[in-house]
Amino acid sequence: MRFLILLSLLTSLHAAPRNVVFILADDLGWGELGCYGQEKIRTPHLDQLAKEGMRFTQYYSGAPTCAPSRCVLLSGKHLGHADIRGNQQASIQFPQFSEGQHPISSDTWLISQSFQEAGYATAAMGKWGLGPVGSSGDPNKHGFDEFFGYNCQAVAHSFYPKFLWRNDKQELLNETAIPGHAKQSKGEVRMADWIGKNYSSTAILREALQFIDKQQKEKFFLFLPFIEPHVAMHPPQESVDLYPREWDEKPYRGEAGYLPHPRPRAAYAAMISDLDRHVGQVVAALRKNGVLDDTLIIFTSDNGTTHRSNDQGIGGVDSDFFHSTRDLRDFKGSVYEGGLRVPMIARYPAAIPAGKVNDSSCYAADWFPTLIASCELKPRDGLDGENLWPTLTSARPLTKRKPMLWAFAEYGGQVALRIGDKKVIRRGLLTKNPGPWEVYDISHDRGETHNFAASEPALILQAEKIFSKEIKENEVFPLRLP
Repeated sequence: MRFLILLSLLTSLHAAPRNVVFILADDLGWGELGCYGQEKIRTPHLDQLAKEGMRFTQYYSGAPTCAPSRCVLLSGKHLGHADIRGNQQASIQFPQFSEGQHPISSDTWLISQSFQEAGYATAAMGKWGLGPVGSSGDPNKHGFDEFFGYNCQAVAHSFYPKFLWRNDKQELLNETAIPGHAKQSKGEVRMADWIGKNYSSTAILREALQFIDKQQKEKFFLFLPFIEPHVAMHPPQESVDLYPREWDEKPYRGEAGYLPHPRPRAAYAAMISDLDRHVGQVVAALRKNGVLDDTLIIFTSDNGTTHRSNDQGIGGVDSDFFHSTRDLRDFKGSVYEGGLRVPMIARYPAAIPAGKVNDSSCYAADWFPTLIASCELKPRDGLDGENLWPTLTSARPLTKRKPMLWAFAEYGGQVALRIGDKKVIRRGLLTKNPGPWEVYDISHDRGETHNFAASEPALILQAEKIFSKEIKENEVFPLRLP
């Protein structure tokens, strides 16, 4: 009898989640949450999520920019196999589309399709970036019953666009859109000049909460690729006013792209705090509907924090002021740690122990096999990631894994491979003078300050063989090792 009771308890402890909510931030740096050491920006809801779940310290995005990162995440294929390996606009190959990024192919299977096939209600609210409406990359063609938000990443540079997409229809949001890019070389920079009538994040969050409210009797998969804190910075006045005026001694005038702002540091902090409040409202909606503890919640970011131009933060982002990357090297667009290592938190009290910190190295390609395993869905062949469910539920480190691979066909062409604690990098592959091999020991040097490639010829040879085998031809995003 005691054995049966114990067996019942163990079974319930690892019960498959009823629902999955996957929240993806946009350009959130590894050090920009309180639970990751941030001291200036307030993120109480995400900090609470970490207390109630598991926080990972060596989790990596699938790519250092938006579209390829989303492709790796949703397809379970690393950048050597993924359709999308850069942020190319669809119009370059498909001139009939005036917006959107190059589409994934019609036969690319996404995790959303596995959930839909298993009878889950599925929805995506936020930023898509994997193909225009009507193309082979249309979200409604890849397992999402409902889509609301931005199809195109370029349009998402403005938080006050003219319209958002509801499935295949444009829905008017603002009669007069606020642009995402402008400069103001002189005169007073006023916040009011760049604030429109209807804020896109409010509309996107409202749709997400309504979807949760509708699914009281039906299991669901909800993908929430929120747009914060990607620039341009024009958060609501009340959010900016929560942070000290003395932070900002001078305005940002748009000299490094995107929009001017009178209080750029306060504005950037406000965007991250707004993102945190979105998460809090999603959690509250799940609780109100009685499904919070039946839902696996995952929070992470698509890549590292906003990069720089001539040592100035793009869009006015001051990553030094916030210590956004902590001691990690470089930013978004780079295969160094600062471009790829991002926060990741998972909460599901029925199986994931609370308050744990996990140092396992893992990345976005792991989510497809992990969600398949956790929700007991039909297995898929050909996935590149590892199943993290055993380490999520046991809190034990992932001791064995396939090498993690990145083959990024933009920003000069870059490859990276993490094998155990060693990371092998080569940059400038699309330039006339490709850079040399670099090797770092991440366990002792996460800032990637000491390159010991000269003493690791065998490791470099191993990496070359893996890249040669794993990087498949891609005509749209060509990338070859010399």
